[in-house]
Amino acid sequence: MNEDKTLEGRIALVTGASRGIGYFCAKELAARGAHIIAVARTAGGLEELDDEIQKLGGSATLVPLNLTDYEAIDRLGAVIFERWKKLDILLGNAGILGPMSPLGHVEPKKFEETMALNVTANWRLIRSLDPLLRQSDAGRAVFVSSSAAHKCKAYWGPYSITKAALEALVRTYANENQQTNVNAMLVNPGRMRTQMRAQAMPGEDPEILPHPSSIASSIADLCLPSCALNGKIYDHPTGDTKTFIPLIG
Repeated sequence: MNEDKTLEGRIALVTGASRGIGYFCAKELAARGAHIIAVARTAGGLEELDDEIQKLGGSATLVPLNLTDYEAIDRLGAVIFERWKKLDILLGNAGILGPMSPLGHVEPKKFEETMALNVTANWRLIRSLDPLLRQSDAGRAVFVSSSAAHKCKAYWGPYSITKAALEALVRTYANENQQTNVNAMLVNPGRMRTQMRAQAMPGEDPEILPHPSSIASSIADLCLPSCALNGKIYDHPTGDTKTFIPLIG
């Protein structure tokens, strides 16, 4: 059993918690003592997560939820307030790859679906949960981005565009909270053995990629009350925390 209980008594909401990075981060946060509000579309994956968290001696509240149901996100914020009066950690991990094709060939509905989950849902989470994070003595918001936001490779348009927008969203939120007890950070996981990576690169051998559990400890560290980082991006492949360089002129 994990003896590190640095998150004992803290409430952590994790989106995309039924598999991949979100699943293993939820387990790590729980192992450190946090109560997990696990959000995902599939109840089955959440139930498996709950079983694993209970084996660790932790606890979880399962929330089957489609994050594009924005009114449900508002209701979730109200329920968290009624039960706990605060939220200590928000891990915005859920996302989709979207269509991979020339921009001119992307169907408008598919583009809008990618924007809805990767960007708008995260804004709605901030909108609903920011008051709760401010009730924490050290609110921590961490969002999973991608190097695609900066590489802007051909045929990755919807994914690259929405991750770039997510980074602008989170950096703006971080700047708005410079004088508060809330910090917001971004994470670039790099290439990782996830379902999304397999979808994007079907010919790649997944065994050569890092397992999603390998990033969980680093993300959990960003959620600690003692972590003072704000408005930066943790680059997992290099282990560096990078500052965004403003363009002058």
